[in-house]
Amino acid sequence: GYPGMAAFVLIYAAGTVAVVPGTPLTLSGGVLFGSIKGVALVSIGSTLGAAVAFLISRYFARESMEGCLSGSNNMQRLDRLIERHGAIVVAITRLVPLFPFNLLNYGFGLTRVPFRTYLFWTWLCMLPKTTLLVVGADAFTIGFTEGEIPWRLVGILAVILIVLAFLVRQARKTLDEKEQRP
Repeated sequence: GYPGMAAFVLIYAAGTVAVVPGTPLTLSGGVLFGSIKGVALVSIGSTLGAAVAFLISRYFARESMEGCLSGSNNMQRLDRLIERHGAIVVAITRLVPLFPFNLLNYGFGLTRVPFRTYLFWTWLCMLPKTTLLVVGADAFTIGFTEGEIPWRLVGILAVILIVLAFLVRQARKTLDEKEQRP
């Protein structure tokens, strides 16, 4: 019921802030709640956790986060890319796994990206992978428990994979083009 859904969202958000790998939690969303509710709950929990981590990094633990992340070549590259290309970098880094998701939340808090821009593009560009994992877990669960292949969900997974592959390809192409411009 609703208390279980609320607990799941809060656990997911807390796990994101605590830098717990999100894939097991995302898969459990599909197993526990099915495709539609699972995608919604995982999306809310992951976005909430990403927002809290961003705000912690930006306003409450900036010095310690800078100490942890600023020496990283990836963090320096991220900062440079944000300065040059803005929101498109948030979108690309969510679509293309260049950086670990949970650390990226803290890293973005150290950049100049506006919070609203970060939040919107984070939510939107995490949605395809979230949907893929949740629907996949739901399809596996149905197949395992009912002994039948849920062809409708398998079809949805195929479409999501194609769309995700296209988006990743376009994101990489866009980033390469932007990096080649002076």
